[in-house]
Amino acid sequence: MAWLVLVLSGLLETTWAIALDRSQGFSRPIPSVIFAVTAIGSVVGLGYALREIPVGTGYAVWVGIGAVGTAAVGMIALGESTNLPRLLCLLLVIAGVIGLKIFS
Repeated sequence: MAWLVLVLSGLLETTWAIALDRSQGFSRPIPSVIFAVTAIGSVVGLGYALREIPVGTGYAVWVGIGAVGTAAVGMIALGESTNLPRLLCLLLVIAGVIGLKIFS
């Protein structure tokens, strides 16, 4: 259960990062509210998951999911560059997250 909550919290991290960008410095109310709600949910979920998962592993997986998810949304939906080196770097992050899960 802790791993499922951790993954969902990582996805919420992606959501709050995109909402933060879309809030334009908290000048737009709807993205600002989405940011606040998902940021709180993400951190609460991380805290819950860390009851069973070691902090180093849990935090790294949480950040990795958020970073890869945010970069993917940026590339797919926001027109950011999708060149080969960027994609390879994201694959390295994914490999690290999988490795942490396997060896924890």
